[in-house]
Amino acid sequence: MNIVQRIEKWGDAHHPKWIDFIRIVLGAILVVKGIQYINNMTSLADMMNKAPFINMFSVGMVSHYVIFAHLIGGALVMCGLLTRLACLVQIPILLGAVIFVNSDGGLLQAQSELWFSILILILLVFFTVEGSGPISVDEWMRKNSDERPHKRHWGQ
Repeated sequence: MNIVQRIEKWGDAHHPKWIDFIRIVLGAILVVKGIQYINNMTSLADMMNKAPFINMFSVGMVSHYVIFAHLIGGALVMCGLLTRLACLVQIPILLGAVIFVNSDGGLLQAQSELWFSILILILLVFFTVEGSGPISVDEWMRKNSDERPHKRHWGQ
């Protein structure tokens, strides 16, 4: 058994139901943030221009990746479908937000979103390890997979 399977097995065995509420709120926050970025594309581009390695050409590609990942990934996290993958896709975005975008403002300054970005990053890492939990589409599909009728093949 490799390390990923052991982490998944441990996460499935040690998951209280109240943590699913936090996962749902996290997904909703990501979706709302994606909608905010759609409405304010110029502010998203301005934030990304602070990063030293992003040039003007790649700002458009990265901003579309951020919006797509927040909208689709947030919806997947909220529903509990492919939660680990959706969180894993979000982690580089939040690392970039913590290191390059919000770090210059400082933690104690007014209008600082650094603490919020750090909290979301910690939750994403947590749910990458922990998984979706008992109140999720993944769990429903796992429980109901043996109840679905099997398709008959032409030769039978």
